Amino acid sequence: MNRLDRYIIRSVLALTALVALGLVTIYTLVVFISDIGETGKGRYGVLQVLEYSLLMMPSSLYILLPIVALLGALLGIGALARSSELTAMRASGVSMLRIGAATLAAGALLGAFGYVLGDWLGPAGENLATRLRDEARGEHGSLDRALWLRDADNILRIRRLIAEDHARDVTVFRTDASGGLSQVSTVDDARYVDGRWLMTGVKRTELPANGSRSGTQVVTLDQIEITGSITPNVLKLFILEGDVLSVRGLYNLVAYMEDNKLDATKYRIWLWRKLVEPVTVMVMMLFAVPFVVGTLRDAGAGQRLLAGVLVGIVFYVLNKVSVSVGDLYQWPAPMAAGLPTALLAVLALWRLRLAR
Repeated sequence: MNRLDRYIIRSVLALTALVALGLVTIYTLVVFISDIGETGKGRYGVLQVLEYSLLMMPSSLYILLPIVALLGALLGIGALARSSELTAMRASGVSMLRIGAATLAAGALLGAFGYVLGDWLGPAGENLATRLRDEARGEHGSLDRALWLRDADNILRIRRLIAEDHARDVTVFRTDASGGLSQVSTVDDARYVDGRWLMTGVKRTELPANGSRSGTQVVTLDQIEITGSITPNVLKLFILEGDVLSVRGLYNLVAYMEDNKLDATKYRIWLWRKLVEPVTVMVMMLFAVPFVVGTLRDAGAGQRLLAGVLVGIVFYVLNKVSVSVGDLYQWPAPMAAGLPTALLAVLALWRLRLAR
């Protein structure tokens, strides 16, 4: 990498940083305005909304990173073209493939930053923001829906999750060897202690093997213990969204579901999307280069921004469609997660070769 390559990388990344600052500021302002109407619940005031919005900024940047990369490259290479520096480079024998390679190197640096952002900073910030918001609202432990988990012969339904190791209003369904229902236990309180769940306030209904109601017994127990693969880490993974989970977290969640013979297709696709995301950022930057020297050669910054936003929206829709169709038709996870990126990469290389 010589001085010219470093200059292109520096120019592209400088404009990308400005685009990131602008888009994240707008996104954070939208989050702040949308949450300001929730003030008044418990101790959730304006300062808490501001704290929540600021903690969500790393996650917001991760969501916007592909379009930030595209717009940054369009403006960065466009600035070189507008000042005739790009023309001078090409007149001195620098090919478009060489300029594309330098832009791709800038994309690799941004993609590596995106991986750190999506695997550590984003999840940590969003988890902390959600926890602080729920505590301020007095909603700590509430779930939007019942959480269902399976571990061998036990199926758990959790209605209130106080903490990762503390739940209330739990129902434990136990199946027999044939898959029929043999026991139903309602639990008032469950705590994870020393590798097992200690459940108190238990009302157990024993069901007969033939499925008839005769012979059904109801007993009350002070405490029962349940061991297995449902740990606080598993609970934490299930209540988080795929965009908040780290690569390691998604991998552990997929392993848990496969061990319990559950459909892990959706989470497997989410895992591959996390892995493909840095490549997507690189491809977005590469895709911008032939646009600047071709269709948008004489366009202003506003036209380039509009073109970048349109391409970003189309790519976002294609990504969503690919994931949904892949989940529906059971495509291999790498194909469902990476097909739009692969198509964009082929189109970018083809246009780059034509521009050469």
